Amino acid sequence: MKEIVTFENEEKFRDRAEEVFRKHAEMITSAIPSAEIHHVGSTAVIGSLTKGDVDLQIRVDESTFEYARSYLDQTYALNEGSSQTSFFGAYEKEDEILPLGLQLTLKHSVVDNFWKVTHFFKENPDITKNYNTLKMTHDGKEMDDYRDEKAVFMRNLLESESYREHSLR
Repeated sequence: MKEIVTFENEEKFRDRAEEVFRKHAEMITSAIPSAEIHHVGSTAVIGSLTKGDVDLQIRVDESTFEYARSYLDQTYALNEGSSQTSFFGAYEKEDEILPLGLQLTLKHSVVDNFWKVTHFFKENPDITKNYNTLKMTHDGKEMDDYRDEKAVFMRNLLESESYREHSLR
């Protein structure tokens, strides 16, 4: 059975997304005081279209990474659809007021860019508009096709001169 993707304006989810972010950021920083928690993804960018899920990036340094992974392993479900590495872990919590995804990243690793990308979208409404256009072409259609085009869009964004300049700030 194919999964269908639908999008709505982030404004519809904004208050609940903020509530989920605050709740889990507080829980995580209570257990991992040195962690930086960022609300990332489309629910964090005003004017974005979103599936209505909340994504958090948990940034930690090398000395904290294994402890953070252990805490998250005990507190959240492992995201089986994502790879787990020595510098990245993905978790989820579906039984929240909005579905929650968590990305544990080692600071300054190759995957430590979720917060930078979100900030880039916030500073570049034209990029957000282009991303929304891509989403609308897939609204009500197969998730796998959307994910394939999203991957191309994001790869092009990460390789763009404007994003590279932004990420060096």
